[in-house]
Amino acid sequence: MPTAHPSLTFARSFSNTLSRLSRPSDSLLKHRHREIPKYPYGPATTYKQSNFGLYGNSSIQFGNKVSERNEIKSRRRWKPNIHSKRLWSEAMEKFVRVKVQARVLRTIDKVGGLDEYLLGDKAARIKEMGMKGWAMRWKLVQTKSVQERFRQQKMAMGFEVPTEEELKADEEAKAAKKAERRKLLDEERARRVKQSKKDKLRAKETEGSEKEVIIESAEQEQEQKVLSGS
Repeated sequence: MPTAHPSLTFARSFSNTLSRLSRPSDSLLKHRHREIPKYPYGPATTYKQSNFGLYGNSSIQFGNKVSERNEIKSRRRWKPNIHSKRLWSEAMEKFVRVKVQARVLRTIDKVGGLDEYLLGDKAARIKEMGMKGWAMRWKLVQTKSVQERFRQQKMAMGFEVPTEEELKADEEAKAAKKAERRKLLDEERARRVKQSKKDKLRAKETEGSEKEVIIESAEQEQEQKVLSGS
């Protein structure tokens, strides 16, 4: 069961800011990509919100606004044309809501859908999709339809492709290995809990014996004082 990111459970008092916005984007991005292969081009460091959408390498452009009459220059900026869209995925069989730039949206329509855009294998396409597209691509590759598509392509190219029985046996072996690993982790956790309880009990016994020694020494000192006074 996937764990919840701390930023999704973190709460601040006396603030109306969303809890997920109260944490830096770097930790949130690291949490979302913890089980995904490393993106070869790395996250964006300047326009960081592009790591959470299909921005197509776009960023804020800066320039001057020049008046026609006096040619006075005033600084201005151009933001990317970003839209929040629900795009249909044939492999995942559901709509995916994502922030997408208008140019990327035209590219998706041109190539034939979201799946074809994310499965593009050219370096320019992989660099264009960014961290968000890389995560969506990884989820897409895990689906059965895409796995079957890759299998058919390998067969067409003459590669040896494992049969369904071999794939099933491989999945069972992976599941058994995962269950064994989980069992070992549970045993290690139980051992640590047991050892912690023993350490606490030993600490209490030691503390009790030290208290007894202190009490005995205090009684002896009191007796010596009484004897010396008499």
